[in-house]
Amino acid sequence: QVQLVESGGGFLQPGGSQTLSCTAPPNIFSTYTMGWYRQAPGKQREMVARITSTGRLIYSPIARGRFTISRDEAKNTVHLQMTSLRPEDTAVYYCNAAFQHDLEDYEYWGQGTQVTVSS
Repeated sequence: QVQLVESGGGFLQPGGSQTLSCTAPPNIFSTYTMGWYRQAPGKQREMVARITSTGRLIYSPIARGRFTISRDEAKNTVHLQMTSLRPEDTAVYYCNAAFQHDLEDYEYWGQGTQVTVSS
């Protein structure tokens, strides 16, 4: 079993900032690509940002320029720093851990944390 624990969601104001956090088991965090995805009601889940175990960054267009993903190796935690929040950012944000080796893929998901952006 692999448990990814997210935190940081809540009711936020448009234009505001918030940081989401996700803690993973050390053996997962040290070797897997960590990422954040989000899903709004009635919509498909979409990738927000990912960061590899070596620190390479992969951003989706929706995140580039506003969101920043980072790794805290000492705490086995990945962060998503969100700025200039918009109502359309409202969604459940999920932490993801993924590993690919040859033809085998391994992937784990957190329970999700709700982000609501509204006045």
